[in-house]
This record gives sequence, C-alpha cells and structure tokens, in this order.
Amino acid sequence: MHEFSIASSIVESVLAFAEKQRAARIVEVRLTIGEFTHIEQEQLRFCFQAITKDTVLEDSTLEIETSDAAVRCPHCGYAGPPKYWEGALSAALVPTLQCPACGKAAEPAEGHECAIKTVRFSREADSNFEELA
Repeated sequence: MHEFSIASSIVESVLAFAEKQRAARIVEVRLTIGEFTHIEQEQLRFCFQAITKDTVLEDSTLEIETSDAAVRCPHCGYAGPPKYWEGALSAALVPTLQCPACGKAAEPAEGHECAIKTVRFSREADSNFEELA
C-alpha cells in the first residue's frame, strides 16, 4: 500500500511547515494528485487520518483535486489525453502510456504529480485561519 508512505511524507512535510509557522492547529491540507499516480484517494485519506492523531493535524481535512493525465508521443507527435485501459480490475478507467493515435509508447506530459497545494492553519487553537501555499 503505497498510500501509507505517501500520507507519511505529506504529514512530515506539513508538520515541518506547521513548526516553522508556529501553527497550533492545521485545519485543511489541499493536494493535487495526477491520474498517472494511481493513488487510491480513500486509502490515502484513511492513512492520513490514522497517522495524524495526537498532532496539530488531528481532525484536519484532506482535500484532493485530481489533475488529468496527458501524454506526448515522440513517434507521431500526438499530444493530449492518454489511451485508457478499460479492462482494468478497478472501478475507474486506468490511463496508459500507449499513444491513442499510433499505438506506440508515449511519454507522460501531465498528471504524474502529487503535491501539497495549500495548508490552512491557525496560530492559536481557537483563532482565525491563515492559508499558505
């Protein structure tokens, strides 16, 4: 389950940020996750909640935005949405690195990121919130 290691990395980064900002409480963490990462969002949320207990992140909200996948084909010059594998054993379509135009190997152009976009926090336990990216 790579979602646990991803959640751990996110929590470590936000805790370091919280310490630097002298945050008493983290209210919300907003992520952007690309389709090519194949991160299961509900598993990531579960892991995030499990490892934030007894930290300034406890009871914080994890908001996740998905960025669409895009490929670039060095063979035919295609640039755009990837071919999706519809026979996958998951509920969602799975983006592939097969060029939808010529069928050869394409390169990921977009949709492979997993990044913290913003963090909403409070410097005091019951005060106004601030947001930094």
